[in-house]
Order: sequence, then structure tokens, then C-alpha cells
Amino acid sequence: MLNVIPVSCFLRNINQSEVNMMHCGLGAQGTKALAISLVTNTSILKLNLRDNWMEGAGAAAIADMLKENCYITEIDLSDNRMGEYGARALSSMLLENSTLFSVNLSGNHLDERAAKHLSPALISNQKLQHLDLSHNRLTDTAGEILGAAIAENTGLKALNLAWNCIRGKGAIAFAKGLEGNIFLRSVDLSYNGLGKDGALALEEALKQNNTLEDLNISNNRIPFEGAVHLALGLKVNTTLRILKMSRNPIQSAGCFAILKSVQSNPESAAEFLDFSDICVDQEFEDLFNSTKETFPKLQVKHGGKMNAPFKRS
Repeated sequence: MLNVIPVSCFLRNINQSEVNMMHCGLGAQGTKALAISLVTNTSILKLNLRDNWMEGAGAAAIADMLKENCYITEIDLSDNRMGEYGARALSSMLLENSTLFSVNLSGNHLDERAAKHLSPALISNQKLQHLDLSHNRLTDTAGEILGAAIAENTGLKALNLAWNCIRGKGAIAFAKGLEGNIFLRSVDLSYNGLGKDGALALEEALKQNNTLEDLNISNNRIPFEGAVHLALGLKVNTTLRILKMSRNPIQSAGCFAILKSVQSNPESAAEFLDFSDICVDQEFEDLFNSTKETFPKLQVKHGGKMNAPFKRS
């Protein structure tokens, strides 16, 4: 009986083009009832079902509905603990659906098994433009699977993989996939574990990719050596506008290397470099001031200037 209330509330607003039903406690049964009412709905374009405990069964019901409904273009299914069962159903749906362009699957306990289901959907679906897979359990194996799929994907413009565990071989494979992709504009890989090897792979991706504009690799345990590799990629890249590298142990020297590569690339598109929580020295400040002469619109955010060394009198 508890699930009837939110569904009834939804039905009263059924003519709205954008419906927010987050935190309604639908559960699997309530979600199934909701899905039935949505099959023939022609007015709702955006639907937010975040945090409704729908789990795999509820997600499967939504997937079945989206095979029939050809009006919904954006759906938020985040924080619903759907797991592999839900991912399988939604992946099957994405092989058929041609109207969705934004799907949020953040916080759904998705792992490499879910990635295996999503892979063919990413390869085949040409309409989906925004996909959020953040805050899941995607590991190295998932990174390898998704990397191969991204290399063949022809629709996605924005992909969020923040707060997963993509490291080592997974990070390298994903970067390889990014190298071959010519459609993605924004990628968020923050809070994974790319490290030096991942940065090395991204060097090649930045050299070859000519479409990516926004890259977030904050908090990825990238050391100074990794920053040098990224700098080599940026030295020839002509499309990246935004690079976020906060909370990486690259030190001021790493920030300097990246900024220097921008300065030495006359065709650089860089507009914003984020080095939050990384303190920089006077040498970096001097370089930034000289770089601004060539790139007046360039903005840099950092963790503040290092204290000048104490001099004895």
C-alpha cells in the first residue's frame, strides 16, 4: 500500500514534460506499477527516479517500458541498487531504444559483469549522448571492456566514470579506447587510480584524439612523471579546453610542465587548468604571467603559492 501513494501522486502530474520522483520509496513493485502507466504516456520527456530502491526487478520493468515508450529522452536511475540484473535489462533496451539521449546509472553497484552487458549497447546505440556510470564498482576488467566499446562508439558526447576503481590495465585500455574515439567531448575519470601508467596512455590519447574538450582526472594518484607524459600530449593537442587535475601528487613541477606545454603549443585550445589543492612556486607564477600574454583567456586554479624559503640575515 505504501507504493500506491507515490504512483498516484505521479499520475496526477502525468501531463508534465518533466517529472521528478526521486526519494519516493517506490521499491520494485511500485516501480513496476509506474512503468505500466508510462508505456503509453506521450508527454513526459524527462524522468527522475533517483533513489527509489527499485533494484534489479524494478530496473527491468523500466527497461521494458522504454522499449515501448518513444518520448522519454532523459532518465535518471541513479542510486537504485540495480546491479547486474538491472544493467542487463537496460543494456538490452538500449539496443532497441532510439530516443534516449541521457541516462544516469550512478550508484547502482555496477561491476565488470554489468560492463559486459553495457558494451554491445555502447557499440550499437548511436543516439545516447550522455551516460553517467559514476560511483559504481567498475574495476580494471570493466575498464578494458568499456575501453574497447568506447573505441567503436559513435554517439556519446559525455561519459562520467568518476568514483570507480579503474586502474592498471583497465586505465590503459580505456585511454586506448579514448584515443580512437572521435565523438566524445567530455570525460570524467576522477577518483579512480590511473597512476603513472594511465597518464602515459592518456599522453597518446591526447596526441591522437581531436574532439575531446573536457577531461577530469582529479585524484588519480598521478605523480610528477605522469604529469610530464600528459604535458607531452598537450603539446600537440588542439581541442582540449578544460583539464582538471586537482588532488594529484604532481607537485608544482608537474603543474609547471603542463602549463609549459600549453604555452609552447600555438594551437592549444586550453581555457581552464584546475590544480586545486596543489601548491605552486614562484617559477610557476612567472610562467603563468608570461603565458597569459599569448593566451589571455586562460584561467588557472591552484592550491595557493608556496611560502618563500626563510632566509637567514
